[in-house]
Parts: sequence; C-alpha cells; structure tokens
Amino acid sequence: MKVLLIEDEIPAARQLSKLLLAHDPALQIIDTLDSVENAVRWLRTFPSPDLVFMDIQIADGLSFDIFHQVKVNAPVIFTTAFDQYAVQAFKVNAVDYLLKPVDPSELDRAMEKIRQQRDGGANFNFESLSKYFRKEQYKERFLVKTGQQLAFLTTSDIAFFRSSDGLTQAYTFTGKKHFVDHSLDDLERLLDPAAYFRVSRSVILGLEAILKIHPHLNGRLKLETRPSAPEDLFVSRERVADFKNWLGG
Repeated sequence: MKVLLIEDEIPAARQLSKLLLAHDPALQIIDTLDSVENAVRWLRTFPSPDLVFMDIQIADGLSFDIFHQVKVNAPVIFTTAFDQYAVQAFKVNAVDYLLKPVDPSELDRAMEKIRQQRDGGANFNFESLSKYFRKEQYKERFLVKTGQQLAFLTTSDIAFFRSSDGLTQAYTFTGKKHFVDHSLDDLERLLDPAAYFRVSRSVILGLEAILKIHPHLNGRLKLETRPSAPEDLFVSRERVADFKNWLGG
C-alpha cells in the first residue's frame, strides 16, 4: 500500500511514519507534503496513492482546501489536535480521523477500516467540515520535542514566539524554549489575533506576557515581558497604532 502524508510538523510526520511502518513494514511512504499548494501540485502530477493522511491545519490553510482544487481518488484519514468535542463533526460526516499524538491501537483500527473500504475513495462532505473548522478555530497547541519524546505545548503556556537564523522558538511563561515547525508568517495566520500580536519582524508576543509598556525614543514603545526576551522588545512607530488597538480589544 502506497501512503501519502500531508503534514507540516516534521516531528509529527516522522512519528506517524514510524507508527505506520510498525503497523505494516510493507507500507510505502511515498512522500510527505507540508502545504495545500504542494499537495495539489503533487496530486495533479503523480498517480493516486492508496491512502492519504491529512493534518487539518497545515502551513497555508486547511487541508479541506485541497478538495476544492483537485480530485482525491484515495481514502483519507485526517489527523487532528482538536479536542474531542470538535471531532464530533467528523462522525456525522463518516470521515475517519486520529487524534494527535496518534495512538498505535487507534491507527490499527483506522487502517483496518480502510482495508474494508478500499474502494470507497474520499466520499464525504468536506464543505461542511471546512466551514466548521474555519469558524474561530485557531491553533491551540503545538507538537514539540522534549528530550527523546514528543509532547503538546498549548498556546496558553506560550508567552511569545521568536525567530532567529531561520528557526522559530516558543518561549513559555516558565522560561523554557521549544522549537516549532512554523515561520512567524505562518503563525500570524494560525494564532488567535486577539491573543497574539507581531511586535517586530522577529517576535510575536502574547497579550498575557506583557508586564509594562514604556514610551521610548522616536515614538516607539518599549515592552517589559514575562519571561524577559533575549533582547529588548520595541514596538516600532509604524506599529504603535495597531498595537494600541490590539490592546484595547
């Protein structure tokens, strides 16, 4: 069986590949794609796989957008970090799904279901699912590596995101740092704009992380945060009006 993965978080993709090969060493992971754009291009270019795993939220949108642009001639299993209440939407649409981090026994169940329905293809009401997940659904947690394990880091624990040398780290309120597989441009789309604001090219700041705001030279604002950022944080004069509007809700 040839399997295509659509997943933008590298640790999650690696973990899913590992679980799939443990389930059946004969499976072939033919490619891993990280965006709607790349997935559409791939599906238009190559023969259909036997099975597709799709994360719901990927770098440039929702994976449901793929179905607007290209026909998917293979069974689909969605993976999602949404809480159980949100997953009820899948049940009424008869779509299979796996909650992240993926449990091996649940993967076995899903694969057995796929084998019994190999000829079913991707038959489901993706339009209603798409509308459901677009409605005020922002990324609430990130899969991060802690030592040799993968764990979830919730946005409520994240004070700010900082990018340096092409890498992005999430800083928690307890002062810990974790690499995340998203650029700040991606995060601006994925995070709740009421809770996070991009104060500079290198930092997206959480509202709850702000301790004090000081007027500074040239119309800028200097910010005190918890935890303290590696360098002084300033809001540029051009961003001050938007920043104040954000603070005011």
